[in-house]
Amino acid sequence: MLTSASLRCWPTLGRRRVFFLLQTCRVTGTQTRTIARAAAEVAEGDKRLKTFEDLPGPSVLQSIYWVLLRGYILHSHELQIIFKEKYGPMWKSSFGQYQVVNVADVNLVETVLRQEGKYPMRCDMVLWKVHRHMRDLAYGPLTEEGHRWHRLRTVLNKRMLLPQEVVLYTGSLNEVVTDFLLRLDEMRKESPSGVMVNDLPNALYRFAFEGISYILFETRIGCLEKQIPSDTQRFIDSIGSMMKNHVIASILPEWTNRVLPFFKRYIESWDNIFSFGKKLIDQKMEKIQERLERGEEVQGEYLTYLLSSGQLTDKEVYGSVAELLLAGVDTTSNTLSWALYHLSKNPEIQEELYKEVTGVIPGETIPTAQDISKMPLLRAVIKETLRMYPVIPTNSRVAVEKAITIGDYNFPKGTLFALCHYVIAREEDNFPEPNKFLPNRWFREQRVKNNAFSSIPFGYGVRACVGRRIAELEMHLALSRIMQKYEVKPDPSSGEIKAMARIVLAPHKPINLKFLKRDSLSLQSA
Repeated sequence: MLTSASLRCWPTLGRRRVFFLLQTCRVTGTQTRTIARAAAEVAEGDKRLKTFEDLPGPSVLQSIYWVLLRGYILHSHELQIIFKEKYGPMWKSSFGQYQVVNVADVNLVETVLRQEGKYPMRCDMVLWKVHRHMRDLAYGPLTEEGHRWHRLRTVLNKRMLLPQEVVLYTGSLNEVVTDFLLRLDEMRKESPSGVMVNDLPNALYRFAFEGISYILFETRIGCLEKQIPSDTQRFIDSIGSMMKNHVIASILPEWTNRVLPFFKRYIESWDNIFSFGKKLIDQKMEKIQERLERGEEVQGEYLTYLLSSGQLTDKEVYGSVAELLLAGVDTTSNTLSWALYHLSKNPEIQEELYKEVTGVIPGETIPTAQDISKMPLLRAVIKETLRMYPVIPTNSRVAVEKAITIGDYNFPKGTLFALCHYVIAREEDNFPEPNKFLPNRWFREQRVKNNAFSSIPFGYGVRACVGRRIAELEMHLALSRIMQKYEVKPDPSSGEIKAMARIVLAPHKPINLKFLKRDSLSLQSA
């Protein structure tokens, strides 16, 4: 006998088969109604189970048009806005060898991240892995997966994520900030006006490199010297080259690796990065070994902890430090560049911030981590900058453990999701007047109630940025001391600065700003 329950057990049963049964089986009126209800339930089930193929989205030729012919390879964050308007909150796309589900709605992004599982995975970083395989190198925290990634992160998280341990780096970071301020003074004097700092992002890039290198290698590498050491400059250049050629090599067919120069340059850049890191790590290992042979206690910060803990092999330390370096530079340098750019264009906010900073650290007082906790506007400026310019405008997740259901769609294990944070953080529903720089929106009494996933620049969950606490401390210390010493004004000849994507979101041209000393301004007003 046909029942509603028995029909629901046939998941492949479609409408045509149900109608066929109705026509060929001798059924009663009650059975007919039962079958009709089951057919409706089957149809509803079919409706719920849409797949990747049912998603709207650009064809391969349309993608080539936008990325290559329209030049959006460097403005992929803007494509998020264009495609969401055209296709809705979720669409499919092809990028090189990847089939991608793009998610551009805050609630849908939350749905994906809530289903990420025990061992979340970003994009499989295939080109990074290609280099590691070619050179027999270990994966780091950005390339490793599964339980091996979890074991690695468990070790790396120590001395990085706990606030009480990050505070230990305050002295080292303040030392680097002091040298950066001296470098700013030199750059001002080198300009015809005596106050202009040209190409501020480059200066901040060098500052951020010196800061993270000092923490990871426990030694200064000379990024803030007037004449940067040649091996350090080669190291910096290699990271820029790696990122640029990675973008190009990712979208080109694999056969082009043998005939075009981009892949070769990409591999050579990684070789230089690892060579530089290995040299400094080996030097530290020798010093630790010498101390042990003399019977002395081994003391130090992050690298000493990694090398002496016995939890990682030498190869794992090399791979981890190389990837941590890359994760620790652009966040600080780009965010500070955008923050100072917007503060220069918003003198009222800058003056309010100056008063807050000098109220906590008057004169030339050097701030501590405890002082930073008393500066809500300072922290809000960084939050607002990261909202407007998330360092990585598109994060990703792979369905590694099971299928993921989003609304009417079901995506199988292995599906790659692109999480479009840039467009989400610039939507009116999430942040009123989203294109305006309004740090006060982060104050508790003024904050609009919205989904917490509207702005997650450091990622989410166990796969969030391992260096978040250090990056925040570094940015807060640097910005507070810059405000303490300078009033920042825009270069009237620069015009508007826009963002471009080169893996990370960076200014499309140099940011030039005037740095006017506060003590000089005080004398003038007196």
